[in-house]
Amino acid sequence: MLRSRIPFYLAICTTATFAVAPVAAEGEGPVFSVHVSNGVISPSIIEVPANTRFKLELHNDGATPIEFESIPLRKEKVLSPGASSFLIFRSLDAGNYAFFDDFHLDMPPARLIAK
Repeated sequence: MLRSRIPFYLAICTTATFAVAPVAAEGEGPVFSVHVSNGVISPSIIEVPANTRFKLELHNDGATPIEFESIPLRKEKVLSPGASSFLIFRSLDAGNYAFFDDFHLDMPPARLIAK
C-alpha cells in the first residue's frame, strides 16, 4: 500500500517546488550604502534617482543594535551589532525623506533625497 502512494507524494512535492520557485529578478539598479555606528548615520545625506529602482545596503558598524526607521518611506529594519542587510525601493517620487536610528533617538536624522 505504501509503495503505491510514493509516486503520488513525489508528484505533489515536485509540483509545489515549481510553484514556489522564484522568478528571475530584473536589474536592481544603483546600490547605496549606509553605515550606522551607535546612532551615527554615515553618510547623513544620500542622493538617489527618483522614479528608479534602487537598493539601500545597511551596515551596523557599532556595538549596539540599530533600527533603520523612516515614517515617510514606511520602512524599518532592525540590525544587531556587526550585521548587514538591505532594503529595495521600487520607485520613489522626487522629494526629501528623513530616516533615523530608532534605538538612538538622541542622534540627528539623516536624509534620502530623490532627484
